[in-house]
Amino acid sequence: MSRKIIIGSRGSDLALWQAHHVEAQLQSLGHEVEINIIKTQGDRIQHLSFDKLEGKGFFTKELEESLLDGSIDLAVHSHKDLPTEHPAGLIIAAVSDREDPADILLIRKDKVDEERAFHLMLNPVVGTSSARRKSQLKHHRPDVELKDLRGNVPTRINKLREGGYDAIMLAAAGVERLKLDLSDLHVFRLDPKVFIPAPAQGVLGLQIRAVDKDLIDILKNLNSPEAARRISVERRILNLFEGGCQMPLGAYCEQNGDDLTVSACVADEWDSPIRMVVKSGTDVETLAQETVASLRV
Repeated sequence: MSRKIIIGSRGSDLALWQAHHVEAQLQSLGHEVEINIIKTQGDRIQHLSFDKLEGKGFFTKELEESLLDGSIDLAVHSHKDLPTEHPAGLIIAAVSDREDPADILLIRKDKVDEERAFHLMLNPVVGTSSARRKSQLKHHRPDVELKDLRGNVPTRINKLREGGYDAIMLAAAGVERLKLDLSDLHVFRLDPKVFIPAPAQGVLGLQIRAVDKDLIDILKNLNSPEAARRISVERRILNLFEGGCQMPLGAYCEQNGDDLTVSACVADEWDSPIRMVVKSGTDVETLAQETVASLRV
C-alpha cells in the first residue's frame, strides 16, 4: 500500500542530494514523497569550529525534534553525524549501501609535492574542523599547519581556490555524490586503513519514529545488511568511548565472508598522540569491546 512520506533534510547541497536519493528510491516503490528543509545548530553557527559547539548531534537535533513532533516522517542523515544514543521513540530503520568511506585531500596544484607523504608540500596550511582529521594529520605529517574550515562542501572548495589554504580535507563520498569538477585541483585519496575515517562514513542513516510500523516495513527494501553489520562495529566502538562525532576517533571495518577486521585509532585530544589498533573477529560486540580495550591501554 502506498503512502505519503515527508522527508526532513538539512538545506546544504549534499544533504539535499541525500534526501533526493532516498526520495527517488521511495518513489520507485510507489510512494508519494515531500521534502522539508530544516536548519540545524551546525548550519546556523558557522564561525566556530566543530569542537567549540556544545553537546552532540548539532547536525541532527532539530531533525530529530521534527520527527518526534510528527512534522516529518523520515530524517535522512549522514550516519557519521548521528550520536550513538537515539532519543527515546526514534530508531534507524535502514542504512544505505556504503559509498567510498575514505577521506580525501584536495591540494592546490602549486602546493603539491609527490615525494612527500600525502603529496603535501613541506609546512602546508591544511583546512579542517574535524578533531579526528586534525589528530591523524599531525601524526602522519607533524609539519602541517592546521586552520579551521567550515561551510558546505562547495563553499569549502571555493575557500581553497581563493588561496586561504594549501589543501583541505573532505569525505570522498560527499564530493563524489555532488559530481563536482575538481580538474584544477590535485586529489589525493587517503587509504582508510591508514588514515582512518569516522565511524559510518559514507553511509546514510534513515531515522523514523519507532511506532511507524508501516514505514519500517517500507524501508526494509532500502536497507543494506552488510553496511549495517560493518558500521555496527564502528559505531559501537564510538559508543563505548561515549564519544560524539567530534571525538578524535576513527574506526573502519571490513567484511570478508563472516570475518570482520576493524582498524581504529583514538587520541585523548586532537593535539595528543594517537593510538592505533587492528583487530579481527566474527562477533560485533566482542570485536568492539576488544578494540576499545586495546585502545585504552
